Amino acid sequence: MATIELNDEEIRRALSNLLATSGNLNPVLSEIGEYLIESTKQRFGSLTGPDGERWEDNSPVTVERKGRNQPLTEHGSLGEQIHAQLLGNNTLAVGSSMEYAAMQQFGGSRSEFPNLWGDIPARPFLGISGDDKTKILDIIAAHLRDAAN
Repeated sequence: MATIELNDEEIRRALSNLLATSGNLNPVLSEIGEYLIESTKQRFGSLTGPDGERWEDNSPVTVERKGRNQPLTEHGSLGEQIHAQLLGNNTLAVGSSMEYAAMQQFGGSRSEFPNLWGDIPARPFLGISGDDKTKILDIIAAHLRDAAN
């Protein structure tokens, strides 16, 4: 399993404020997780990473083999297998249970992984975009308002 950790100070501060007010982050983390599942799945439609960069096209060999040039979308398996899970009281994990998810996220070369039929470019699909950050902060703010009432 591969891990990408988000350490955004603004989000951390907002979550700390919510924890101090409500004493429970599970509801907000669950809502953020649901949002991030959908946001991540949408990347497969736009063929872009969280940074907004378009994924590298399939190689000519892959295009010839598969008959199309839409990376990570041939069967839709990876894009449909995005899950969120609460770990403890203050950790949210978003990822995929698909065996090849890390290879698609980070890429890999045949020299590193001799079982590959060719080099695979990184096509990041996990992570938080600028829009995601804004939405996460909005979700936290709504929970803060609810906790204050």
